[in-house]
Amino acid sequence: MRWFPNRRKALFRKRSSACVLTSVVILAWLAGSSVRAADHNPLLPEPQEVRYGKGSLRLQGLSIRLASDDNAEDRFAAEQLAATLKSRSRISIPTTEKAGAGRAIVLTRTGSGPALPQPDEHAGPDSREAYTLSITPQGGEIRARSSTGLFYGVQTLREMVEGTGREAALPEAEVHDWPLYAYRAVMMDMSEGGLPTEKEVQRQLDFLARWKANQYFLYSEGSIELQGYSLMNPGDARFSQEQVRRIITYARQRHIDVIPCVELYGHMHALFRIERYSDLAVVPHGRDFDPRNPRGKVVVEAWVEQLSQLFPSPFFHIGFDETYDMEMAGQAHNVDPGQLYLEQLKSVAALVQQHGKRVMIWGDHNIVTKYPEILPSLPPGLIAVPWHNGLQASYDEYLAPFAARGIPQYASTSIYGYGQVFPDFNQSLAALTNLMVAARQNHSVGLLVTLWTDAVQVLTRAFLPGVAFGMCLSWQSTAPSPDKFFAEYAGLLYPPSVAREVAAALKALADAETRLQKVVGFNSMQAFWSDPLSHASFERTQGHQEDFRQVRLLAEDGEEHVLRALDLGGDAETLKDFLLESQMLDYAGMKFLYAIDMTSDWQKRGAHAAPRQGESLYDGMPDIDDLLEAAARLHDSFQAAWLSEYTPSRLREGLDKWDAEYQYW
Repeated sequence: MRWFPNRRKALFRKRSSACVLTSVVILAWLAGSSVRAADHNPLLPEPQEVRYGKGSLRLQGLSIRLASDDNAEDRFAAEQLAATLKSRSRISIPTTEKAGAGRAIVLTRTGSGPALPQPDEHAGPDSREAYTLSITPQGGEIRARSSTGLFYGVQTLREMVEGTGREAALPEAEVHDWPLYAYRAVMMDMSEGGLPTEKEVQRQLDFLARWKANQYFLYSEGSIELQGYSLMNPGDARFSQEQVRRIITYARQRHIDVIPCVELYGHMHALFRIERYSDLAVVPHGRDFDPRNPRGKVVVEAWVEQLSQLFPSPFFHIGFDETYDMEMAGQAHNVDPGQLYLEQLKSVAALVQQHGKRVMIWGDHNIVTKYPEILPSLPPGLIAVPWHNGLQASYDEYLAPFAARGIPQYASTSIYGYGQVFPDFNQSLAALTNLMVAARQNHSVGLLVTLWTDAVQVLTRAFLPGVAFGMCLSWQSTAPSPDKFFAEYAGLLYPPSVAREVAAALKALADAETRLQKVVGFNSMQAFWSDPLSHASFERTQGHQEDFRQVRLLAEDGEEHVLRALDLGGDAETLKDFLLESQMLDYAGMKFLYAIDMTSDWQKRGAHAAPRQGESLYDGMPDIDDLLEAAARLHDSFQAAWLSEYTPSRLREGLDKWDAEYQYW
């Protein structure tokens, strides 16, 4: 039996009689239960309360029953549950609305409520997302106020299935659960790297639903079709409006709100590189709108109008980060940059609010942080998203200024993979854990995990373990252990034999990335493409042969684990990215290790030493053919991985780097 710690006293007050066991039954349960949670599957996110009995509910002969009025959302949850139970038991699990004499899992909705998160929503045991789940040998029930709560109860129940075939069963258990934060969000960068296919976005949404995320921020720097702006990111470099509508519908079924996260001031080079719009920027062909050019406001008004109609979400993220040209504009117009920024922010916020939307802005790398005196004058109702990258012991300095003025805020950071060969999970998971400590102290209303793709070679499937960790942090009351997380994560997504290999691979590859950064720095992808034989590179890498050797050994260890996982039938769509990136880490170690050996050999020969007759300058050095062969193989693997996730847009840019790498050697 297991009770989770640090639960609120309010849990034991004012419980509905339909949701709480009587004291007699509880005492009987406690007296008869000796089963530990460790004897069962890990549950992620961890429920707020869970206790296990000794019995189990066999899946064979089971049905699923909808006890409430017919509801498409409830039926979708029931269908997901039936599909999972069938995959484990290998028998069909019927869904019915009629009460019967047989054993059943009953989905009971006791009220109604919105399917998606709303402004000013609150988390807790009485929230619309809360649910209770009970399993006995005679049957089970998921009970919730709303369809959302039922859906989350189903996600937990899907994780609880033990065994396969005729032996498949659910453990006897009682669960009371609710989210710690009302807003649990992920932002996907659709502009700086590749554009995910619509199918890939659906895969992402399926994944997020499993971890009880409820918001998906679609980040766009012109990656969405806008009527009247056909020259901006044409073809397969943007989503059509019809694609966006389908994505929104798909997400809504999974109780995820798709939120436009668009740049309406900075980061607008996609527009300004078009000559007819170049003069709208502070600097021709630049990044930021010139705040004194009235034509710019016409463009922003048109975009806000279209995007507000396209996205039904009550939230609208207008960007406003890294407005570096604002200071130049201020100097040009002899206006204080802080006041100029505030003027533009109020203007755009008013446009968005006219459409009934709640305005969100980034709270980092912009005028707000550089000119804090404007904070008291920010538009009312604004939600700030102070984002920070990099591991710190405390993030109070980013959240506290907004908390002090009662401005609602999301805590936000990234999975560090946007400039890395492999996602830096060692730092990312630690940063997320520390960030959420500050989030509680500063009364944040949600967590936004960002997935940036600044390095064009980024493949976002590799980020997913870190995303799951972030969503667990924003749901459960106690932080998951980074040391145990990979094993628990893999155990829920893969069969046991595969899970062991995947967990070991993730640990090895994360450690390889950490070891690589020890020498080349945080942006390991930039170093990956650098000239390893340059004087600057040799100055940095000499004496680090053992570090690069360990990078290779860890990468090769990770690659072996991934290959075994694939041989055992592991999901190729998730594992092949890990395989590619393990090989890239190995190549990085090889490249720098060979370069050190080459440089050392040349130094030993002397500056003017010539090869003897019949001897090549490279005789006795590492075989450059190793590097040529590896670069050619990785070129092809990268192309295949890209096309499985993204549209062809920008693929050439990524392949050119591999071509240049091959030609270099």
